Amino acid sequence: MNSEKESKVSKSLEAMRKFAEAYAKRTGTVFCIDASVTAVVIEGLSKHKDQYGAPLCPCRHYDNKELEVQGAYWNCPCVPMRERMECHCMLFLKSDNEFAGVSQKISSQDLQNYLNLEV
Repeated sequence: MNSEKESKVSKSLEAMRKFAEAYAKRTGTVFCIDASVTAVVIEGLSKHKDQYGAPLCPCRHYDNKELEVQGAYWNCPCVPMRERMECHCMLFLKSDNEFAGVSQKISSQDLQNYLNLEV
């Protein structure tokens, strides 16, 4: 039963990784120069997607996450990102941001390494 749960987490993490790469490419944004930031944010989005049914921004405090998901304002990509290209989590950065890297990709292996996941 435990391996079933781990498999589900891996699938959702992989799906969120693919979404992040596709969205970065579509918007012309890049990931943070510190790939561990990218990994942790993708993991947080994945966990919220599993738990609440939507990739709620993991970098904010909410009094009621279920209500926030229903409101959709902070579901990734959030309204500030879609309207002004501002990502509070530093997942999607414009190239002129001091923390911007050059990559729009993060491998599954890098996610596993940064998140200390067993293969």
